[in-house]
Formats: sequence, C-alpha cells, structure tokens
Amino acid sequence: MIWSRRKTVFSNSTRVWHDQRQTSNEAGFELYLKHFGLAEFPFGITPDTSFIYSVQYHQEALNTVLLALNQGEGFIKISGEVGTGKTLLCRRLLQTLDDSWVSAYLPNPNLDARTLFLALAEELGVKDAMDLDQYHLVRRINLALLGHARAKKRVVFCIDEAQAMPLETLEALRLLSNLETEKRKLLQIVLFGQPELDEKLHRPEVRQLLQRIVFHYRLGGLKKSEIENYVAHRLRVAGYRGDGLFTPAALRALFRASGGTPRLINILAHKSLLSVFGEGRHLVKQRHVKRARKDTEGARRLRWFWW
Repeated sequence: MIWSRRKTVFSNSTRVWHDQRQTSNEAGFELYLKHFGLAEFPFGITPDTSFIYSVQYHQEALNTVLLALNQGEGFIKISGEVGTGKTLLCRRLLQTLDDSWVSAYLPNPNLDARTLFLALAEELGVKDAMDLDQYHLVRRINLALLGHARAKKRVVFCIDEAQAMPLETLEALRLLSNLETEKRKLLQIVLFGQPELDEKLHRPEVRQLLQRIVFHYRLGGLKKSEIENYVAHRLRVAGYRGDGLFTPAALRALFRASGGTPRLINILAHKSLLSVFGEGRHLVKQRHVKRARKDTEGARRLRWFWW
C-alpha cells in the first residue's frame, strides 16, 4: 500500500514536471516569436504551401508536369535530392489542378501490388474492394476511371517517395497505365522520388516502364541570387515587417552551408535565429550561421576565403 501511494505520488509529480516543461517551452516559443515580431515560425521543414516561393527550378518542374498532363502522357517523373521540395511541389500541383481533374495521392508507396491497387481504388471511391481478387479489383478501377472519363474528368495519380516502391509494384503500376480508351489514357501517373528512383528504373525488370516516361525533370537547389528573396519571403509570410534579419555575409554563408537545398536552408536559418535570440540580439551574422552549420548534420563545411 505504501509503495502504491509512493508510485502514485511519483507519477503525479512526473506529470506535473512534464506539464510545467511543456508550458515553459510554449512560453519560450512565444517570447521567440515576439522578439522578432513573428506570427509563426518562418523556417519549418514541414511542407507548407502557404510559404511557397516560386524559385526558377520549382516553376520549371511544375510547368513540365502541367504540360505533360495536358498532353495526356501516361507517366511523368520528378526526381531530386532529399530536401529539394518534391513533396511541396506535389502539393502545389494538386492545388493547381482545377475541377476538371480527379486526383489521387499516395504518400508512402512501399506496398505490394495488391495494396497499391487497393489504395488507388480507395482514392477513386471504389467500394467493397477489399474482398475482390486482383483481376476484379483492376476491373473495378477501370470502371471507375471510365465513369470519370464520361463525366469529362481526367484522373491523375501522384505518388510521393516513389523510390521506395518495390520492383514488382512498379511493374504493376505499368499495367495500370494500360487502362485507356481509343483516344487517351484513363489514368496519368506522376512519380516524385529521390535519385534512387532513377537507378531503380534502369533495372532490366522495369525497362518497359522507363520507356513510357516521356516527361521528366530533375530538381536542383536555389541559386545564390535567389536565397535573399527566399529568406525574406518566408519571414514576410510569417509576419515579419522589419528590415533584413540576415546580413549579406550571413546569407552567403547560408547558401554555402546548404548548397541551396531548401530544407537545409530552413534548418540553418531557424538555428541561426535561435542563436541570435539567445544573445538577445536582432541581426543574424555570419558567425551565427557558422554555429548552426556545426550543429547540423548534412550541412556543408564552410570556407571563409570567398567574398
């Protein structure tokens, strides 16, 4: 009984400590935002379309996908290194499509072929698909696609992290692209993936799928000339209305440490602001970015001989 009471007291004390710590963190976040005059955090790494800044390579990639979709091509591929904005581009594409499109989205395609068909069937509103064998499942998907075609709607299937797809599932995806009328494809598929996707598509087992990809685009990073506007844009969306928070030297360091990769830019910029906040200052300098770089895995080593 005594141990039980002690355990209860300890549990309650732990809960209070966690609540106090959470309250303290929330208060610290509010002070951080107030310190810089922000309404929200400007450099989050979660893809958020409200922070979209149309850099050249992103706009070119979007234009490529839209052109391919309008021409009715079966497969489109967008590849790029980690953190170059593939998921954000996918969400931007889905927002861009008008009511003449029906969209299906798969964020995690590490699935076997049947589960992939089930996921697409669910996105298309096919009912009671779970009990169907693969032949009848594909037939029901085909009927759903034909229904959309009769309603003058086109269907696009966007698959994120496509490099995670097993080879057998990629081959099954090719079979889905065979669904068509005499005039056009019933289903268009956009693959978003890391460079490993390119390597996988060059395997002999899926060479037929590779031949069907007519349009593709490789995402890069921001140019050195774009980084100042990128940082200023995110700060402005987050509510900042003051003068530049980053010195020109800090922006150059940010570009060199990130290589222009948006996700790394966001991480480094956020850590730099935290460093400045800790000092009670309001201007990010080169030394703050250098400190952030040392604390960030994947960031490039800075060299200070450049101007």
